[in-house]
Amino acid sequence: MRKITLAFSAACLLLSLSHPVVARPSSPPPLYTGTNAARLAEQEPIHWVSVTQIENSLMGRPPMSVGFDIDDTVLFSSPGFWRGKKTWSPQSEDYLKNPAFWQQMNNGWDEFSIPKEVARALIAMHVKRGDRIWFITGRHPTRTETVTKTLQDAFLIPAAAMNPVIFAGDTSGINNKALWMEQKQIKIYYGDADSDITAAREAGARGIRVLRASNSTYKPLPQAGAFGEEVIVNSEY
Repeated sequence: MRKITLAFSAACLLLSLSHPVVARPSSPPPLYTGTNAARLAEQEPIHWVSVTQIENSLMGRPPMSVGFDIDDTVLFSSPGFWRGKKTWSPQSEDYLKNPAFWQQMNNGWDEFSIPKEVARALIAMHVKRGDRIWFITGRHPTRTETVTKTLQDAFLIPAAAMNPVIFAGDTSGINNKALWMEQKQIKIYYGDADSDITAAREAGARGIRVLRASNSTYKPLPQAGAFGEEVIVNSEY
């Protein structure tokens, strides 16, 4: 009897080995993870505004001087900066100190820059109001420049509202935007960088943030709204 029992046990063992256990497929991750009040409370408050809200806030006010940063604010100009880095300093940011790069960037490479839609809407609104448009950029000045004409043509700015681009950067890395804003009596300044907002406040202007596109070569991306400033919705493009 014992031999029969052992033989039966051996047969069962062989049968189990010949049929490997198939693992149950794991459940796919949930498509919607959901949230709760505690997680929502972790979000930073942002003062979002639209172009229409900005326009409404200016109703009844006389024409004024308004300023715009250029790169990542009115133009997606990363293609030119990408080429400059590859040409002059692939392993560093030294190309930004090279006059040869700026001469190229300010004289034709903006043909590869894409005008931002938020800039079209903002500039059209300010032109309609009769405001004077100034572009104050951190780019370095060069012997010649075609940026002024590029911007005027791209955004259909009448000659009466347009002014020559102000190049506020220099080789020492100093950004003189605040001084230029004060000199030109800028009341509103639009920019994507933290330094744009702080410079506007230093000059007594209303600094309004435009979102920098996530695929910009200018990294890291700034924390829009970190100063409690107004941030324009859908302004990354």
